[in-house]
Amino acid sequence: MSAKDIFHEAVKQALQKEQWIITHDPLKVEFGDVNFQIDLGAQRVIAAHKQDDKIAVEIKSFLRSSAITEFYSALGQFLSYRLALEEVHPDHTLYVAVPLDIYKTFFQLEFTLVAVRHYYASISVDQTTH
Repeated sequence: MSAKDIFHEAVKQALQKEQWIITHDPLKVEFGDVNFQIDLGAQRVIAAHKQDDKIAVEIKSFLRSSAITEFYSALGQFLSYRLALEEVHPDHTLYVAVPLDIYKTFFQLEFTLVAVRHYYASISVDQTTH
């Protein structure tokens, strides 16, 4: 099992504060003889629709000296996880949680904004980590 990200517990607590129920820690997905472990799986019931809203959250710390290298790694992981989820758990929406300071700086650069839009990445802003 891989090590948990430094912000794992903060993201988990933020989701629970927003009424998400953590269903998997980690969410294990097997697809094409490859085993993936997405950091968190969560759900919440939408009362008006009487259906579950299900998400998977990959947590990225961006602690290395090169944000672009971290981004390359995160994007590759995101695309692989999204493909596996589409095949195995199509009812889950994949998100990437990043620290707020990285979101406010690196994720506001033109390149990053265009790349995120191009790859349809969902970005979660965890306001509890700085």
